[in-house]
Amino acid sequence: MEVQEFVTFFASMSNASPASKSPVPDTEQERAKSHLVDYSSTQSLPEIWLRAQEHFGQTIALKDPHSKPEVSITYTELYQQIRQFATSLQLLGVQPDSRIALFADNSPRWMIADQGIMTSGAVDVVRSVQADREELLFILADSGSTVLVVEDRKTLKKLRERLNSLPIQLAILLSDEEPDADEQLKVLNYPALMAVGAGHSLQPVPRNRQMLATLMYTSGTSGKPKGVMLSHNNLLSQVVGACDVVQPKPGDHVLSILPIWHAYERSVEYFLLSQGCTQIYTNIRYVKQDLKNFQPQYMVGVPRLWESIYEGVQKQFREHPPNKQRLINFLFATSQRYIKARRIVQGLSFEQLYPSIPQRLAAGLQAAALQPLHALADRIVYQQVREATGSKVKQLVSGGGSLAKYLDDFFEIVGIEILQGYGLTETSPFTNCRRSWRNLRGASGQPMPWTEIQIVDPETRASLPALQRGLVLVRGPQVMLGYANNPEATAKAIDSEGWFNTGDLGWVTPENDLFLTGRAKDTIVLTNGENIEPQPIEDACLRSPYIDQIMIVGQDQRSLGALIVPNFEALQKWATAQNLRLRLAGQSEESDSPSSNQEINLDSKIVQDLFRQELVREVQNRPGYRPDDRIGPFHLILEPFSQENGMMTQTLKIRRPVVMERYHGTIDGMFT
Repeated sequence: MEVQEFVTFFASMSNASPASKSPVPDTEQERAKSHLVDYSSTQSLPEIWLRAQEHFGQTIALKDPHSKPEVSITYTELYQQIRQFATSLQLLGVQPDSRIALFADNSPRWMIADQGIMTSGAVDVVRSVQADREELLFILADSGSTVLVVEDRKTLKKLRERLNSLPIQLAILLSDEEPDADEQLKVLNYPALMAVGAGHSLQPVPRNRQMLATLMYTSGTSGKPKGVMLSHNNLLSQVVGACDVVQPKPGDHVLSILPIWHAYERSVEYFLLSQGCTQIYTNIRYVKQDLKNFQPQYMVGVPRLWESIYEGVQKQFREHPPNKQRLINFLFATSQRYIKARRIVQGLSFEQLYPSIPQRLAAGLQAAALQPLHALADRIVYQQVREATGSKVKQLVSGGGSLAKYLDDFFEIVGIEILQGYGLTETSPFTNCRRSWRNLRGASGQPMPWTEIQIVDPETRASLPALQRGLVLVRGPQVMLGYANNPEATAKAIDSEGWFNTGDLGWVTPENDLFLTGRAKDTIVLTNGENIEPQPIEDACLRSPYIDQIMIVGQDQRSLGALIVPNFEALQKWATAQNLRLRLAGQSEESDSPSSNQEINLDSKIVQDLFRQELVREVQNRPGYRPDDRIGPFHLILEPFSQENGMMTQTLKIRRPVVMERYHGTIDGMFT
């Protein structure tokens, strides 16, 4: 490469000095946002839909290709149907500020009901139909709901026996099913409800930003759920603030797969719909097909979703002949070195946050040398990965948990940008998010507009300087009003100065990028006094193709331990390659493997040795490895952690206390 070519290459990657507040000039950022509709003067969330239909009238707002019949709703139709739903509620006696429970999952009718309830002047109380019956009944009682909107008759029957003891006056089915003929409670299906408001005018209900908009009950990992009170201001701060993160264009496709009632998906949907995007509903069964068919520009998801994409790609790679696998592995290793060098040049390397000029020049030379091979790999390998996502993705937005380093690296290598965010239901949820112009891998991003982050000592609450780890506090317009009917919990969560205690541990760079290191309450304290954050170690272990799920344990023990759910498909292939026959508990006696093969099970020494090697390699290769991070005893379990068995939340987080209780004897035995 000629000197002038290198200078041009280096300048193209080095778009800012690391010390600058923003690698992109403010004028350029404003220009990127100039086409967006400004909602900063909006006083309530329902006001969005009038302006949206004025700007995007005949653009498709909501599309459900998997319903029968298929549903497509324009922005004009969405606005009209929201108002008609609200008018019907008013005519049925719903009063301003009354609580209406909405227990349903993803569908266009959910959005119409949600915004229809708010437009009527009421407050909605949202939860999934998949939640436990007792949890739903608790929410109904705690919220004081007087109207119940449910997905279908099945959901109503799930709760019906106990409704007579609650102040429920009306039930609404979002389906077309007819209510039971002998039903004593007033029940209307969706068409009947909408017919009530047809031809009538909505009575406007004055709303302002400080008024309560919704109650969202936290799923939590233990104990009774708490009702998070979110105001119109809380939700609108997300709609307005998100313009700083992504800048969609009208008609851009958004693939929706996360639970619509969850704060993360809900706030992102409000924002993307406010800017004229077309939201397409999908699910686990159809997501791969829909990525190709609808070619979305945006998608929001949790780390587990990106893991499934990664694992699908790795599975395809493993099916290639050995010589092609070696070529692919070589290209990925080369690209790994390339992106690491490129990050140093751009001042976006976690390992070298503040490189010297010689370090940046050396990295620039390395990146320039590796760039042709990376470009070749992009043409013959990575382009195929992008095509599997529809090839038009502008950004994937990730939240709901930490993003493992290997996933960050993988998606950067294949040319798909992930913007990792952070927040909680109590913060509506986003407090931080990476920007495309400041995509510091490993971080959870800089604060959202008008948001302050403070790191304090967990014991003394003294403020800590940049780069020093402590408890993460947040203050801003997205922080909840408090917990419903629970002033004590509210006082513990929000101090007198408005700082919300996230319960997370982390640190910030001088540029205010937030790095999370774990949950304060998840910290494992070993008998030598060392505090260990399990999440980063778990993320590292998940790089192993043989580990599907893992939970680190070891409180008050001499070393860490682990409960591991193997990737049985990968493990079976390994066994076959070793001329072994793997038998699992309850497996049929019949097998495709020759009868002469040696039979092994999960407790066999050869299997245990394999997992020991995997754990040692992945943990020791983790940045910042310490000897106390080493995993000692481990146990392989057959049953995956899931929502169905109660060991995962509906946002796919492991319920650590539940797992600890379930495997109490096993864990004790591991350390005996």
